[in-house]
Amino acid sequence: MNIKPLADRVLVLPAQAEEIVGGIIIPDTAKEKPLHGKIVAAGNGTKDEEMVLKAGDEVLYGKYAGTELEYEGEKYLIMRQSDVFAVINQ
Repeated sequence: MNIKPLADRVLVLPAQAEEIVGGIIIPDTAKEKPLHGKIVAAGNGTKDEEMVLKAGDEVLYGKYAGTELEYEGEKYLIMRQSDVFAVINQ
C-alpha cells in the first residue's frame, strides 16, 4: 500500500454491500453503505492521542464517517481514529 495516513487517521477498506437479499438482486443505488471494514493502514497518532488501531483490525464506524477515495480501482475510506466505534474481535 502506497498510502500512509498521517497523525490519527486510518485507511479503511469497507466490507462489500450485500447484493442479493432473499433472491432479489439489489441495484447499487439502493444498497446501504456497509458500516464495517478492515483497516489497511494507520497513522502514528498524535502527541495527545496514541494510535490504538493497526492494519488488519476489523472495525465498526458511523454511517457518515470518513472521506471516500479511490486508489487503483479500489474504494477506501480515510477517517480519524475517533470516528471508529469498535474493533471486532474474531
